[in-house]
Amino acid sequence: MSAADTETATPTEHRARLLEGMAQCVAAQGYADTTIADIVREAGVSRRTFYEHFSDKAVCLVALYEAASQNALAVLRSAVDPQRGWQEQVESAIGAYLGVLASNPVLMRTLFVDILGLCLPGLAARRHANQQLADFMQEVVNQPSSAGPVLHGAMAMAVVGGINELVLQAIEQDQVARLGELVAPASALLRAAVTPPPETEVSKNQAKAC
Repeated sequence: MSAADTETATPTEHRARLLEGMAQCVAAQGYADTTIADIVREAGVSRRTFYEHFSDKAVCLVALYEAASQNALAVLRSAVDPQRGWQEQVESAIGAYLGVLASNPVLMRTLFVDILGLCLPGLAARRHANQQLADFMQEVVNQPSSAGPVLHGAMAMAVVGGINELVLQAIEQDQVARLGELVAPASALLRAAVTPPPETEVSKNQAKAC
């Protein structure tokens, strides 16, 4: 990018370029070996511009994590077809989510592993992202009618935690390319966490007649 382009870029564009620069650096060499000099060089901005947005590279990583989480959530939402049953919607969403993670294994490792090394800021960002995923699952499963199945908040969060552990296991075993194989067990985990709809009087009578 030319110097003229850099000078005319807005603060929002500068921030976006820094996050992209951070993503490119950690994908190429990992978070630990990435320096602020690497980030600004990749982003095509000055060190001063970096410090106008982030106090250090850890804060930049948290911002990258938050941006990546929002992107993954957008992918989840776009994969859902409200005309289909909640089981199919959830399976499609989980497949799309795992596909996004598998598309950049090195960056995924940074966002799943390195983020936890940032202590409280990293944990807070992780917890917020997990809550958004849990809320999304509840939106899909819990229909407006009270007669349908119910996914309670605590169970939704437990499912998110379980899926994250499956992903971490794949990272540790260097099997990120096989994340697609986790769609079935992850979907089964969610189905098991759902409380079935209450039994109606009609169904009770039918059961008695059998």
